Amino acid sequence: MDALFSTSQTIRLNGQLIDFSAPKIMGILNITPDSFFEGSRVSSVDAALEQASTMIAAGALILDIGGHSTRPGAAPVSPEEEIARVCPIISAISDAYPSVILSIDTYRVAVAKAALAAGAHIFNDIGAGQMDEGVFDYIVKNQVPYILSHSVGRFEDVHQVPDYQNVVAEVLHDLLPKVQDLRSRGFKDLIVDPGFGFSKALDHNYSLLAHLRSFKLLGAPILVGLSRKTMIWKELGISADEALNGSTVLHTIALQQGASILRVHDVKEAKETIHLVQKLQQNGLSHLL
Repeated sequence: MDALFSTSQTIRLNGQLIDFSAPKIMGILNITPDSFFEGSRVSSVDAALEQASTMIAAGALILDIGGHSTRPGAAPVSPEEEIARVCPIISAISDAYPSVILSIDTYRVAVAKAALAAGAHIFNDIGAGQMDEGVFDYIVKNQVPYILSHSVGRFEDVHQVPDYQNVVAEVLHDLLPKVQDLRSRGFKDLIVDPGFGFSKALDHNYSLLAHLRSFKLLGAPILVGLSRKTMIWKELGISADEALNGSTVLHTIALQQGASILRVHDVKEAKETIHLVQKLQQNGLSHLL
């Protein structure tokens, strides 16, 4: 499938040129008391450093650090509190592991600025530039590596589901002009994310996963955030704590569909999944896809 833009799978992060043509792992660190999966939560610098060490040793290239839960019904957090939660953690991990790539999971420019000053390298924005003022102007001016993740509306609307007629086409149609705008302004280091779980009903998520390869049209590495999400545990009638097996199944499919980055709670298992899918592709599976 041809891309609509010049395709780039290489992005400069933390002084390194990273080639995403081979899939990479982003480990999740939530500096929150209320994120949906308890195993991702850390509440102190020491706990964050321990978790970071475990994830890096298991194969995470990137750590995604967030201070504002995005689960349905999450309590609002002020920008000041969000900054106070994430910046000491980012600074400590950056000092302890200077070669690791750190991502700030926020929709706010002020939080992104503070996190980048503390040592982060990527702005991971679930709002696709629409939940705060001046997001695109800021990243273009400063050439901040950016994850463009699909959602609809402001933060308080993120779990409202539009009346999609064709969710794959409509998500692509929403992301396309944003990619075009950024590329036309000389922006380089872009990653795209279909936004699983945000502004989507359960079946919408599965439609997006089944057609994930369509997002290669956007000419950027594709990030998928499926790990332990509602689309798994609600469908199976289990809890997020029991959703590792389902996560692995969907990660396998995402890799077969061209995912470049797996955003995960369970790094070791994701690393094994990537290894085995690559082994299959080396032995002919790619000819069947």
